Amino acid sequence: MYKKVLTIQDISCVGQCSLTVALPILSACGMETIILPSAILSTHTAGFSGFTFRDLTEDIDGIAAHWAKEGIFFDSLYTGYLGSTEQIDKVLAIAKDRLKEGALFVVDPAMADNGKLYPAFDSVFVEAMKKLCEKADVLLPNITEACFLTGVEYKETYDEAYIKELVGKLAANEKQKIVLTGVSYKKETTGVVVYENGEIQYYEHERIEKGCHGTGDVYASAFVGALMNDKSTYEAARIAADYTVACIKYTQGDEEHWYGVKFEPVLGQLIDLLK
Repeated sequence: MYKKVLTIQDISCVGQCSLTVALPILSACGMETIILPSAILSTHTAGFSGFTFRDLTEDIDGIAAHWAKEGIFFDSLYTGYLGSTEQIDKVLAIAKDRLKEGALFVVDPAMADNGKLYPAFDSVFVEAMKKLCEKADVLLPNITEACFLTGVEYKETYDEAYIKELVGKLAANEKQKIVLTGVSYKKETTGVVVYENGEIQYYEHERIEKGCHGTGDVYASAFVGALMNDKSTYEAARIAADYTVACIKYTQGDEEHWYGVKFEPVLGQLIDLLK
């Protein structure tokens, strides 16, 4: 079956993140990828100065209305960075109206890292994001985002009991699946925790000290692509992790390419992992 995946997030024209990552990765996974840009920026905001920004919130309703007129529905919806509570409300409306029965709804609550919210967000945005997360079939938070969503205290150092409490509080219902990224029990490794049907699985992999901008979007996109290729939640989490590590390794050593992760030359490895 040729599946339609809708992804809603911003376009950073330069920077290898958000939609410029999601579109090629999902396409490489064999999906017809439909995009709905929430904003357009000349570059991403990490390390560049003087970038341009145009909010596209006002365009979302018209786009959704045209899809309704044309009878266009989707097999999956995957959300990344959303810039406002108003955008979250519009995404909820699209999820209600444009998804086929049994469609997959994946939310990456991209709003925080390293114990802090991104500068544009506040507690009001967190409350709105909670409403979006409650509707998702699969959540893809990092530990910081999970803490903001649950009210659990953020910790730099933790054990398995802490992670179990965190994912248990995250799950909105018995059917919801959680993939918690960036979980490290040892300095030399990191990994992802998959919470499903009350059970926890952990996929541990190599930790690379020097990261790259955009790897969260690479991971989420590869994960959705694998899920839509009928992989289990754990298999999809593993495939996405292995691909993301390969992308980071390929980017290492190029000082001129400081602003993003070189995911494109490694797409062949992702396709092989899906076979």
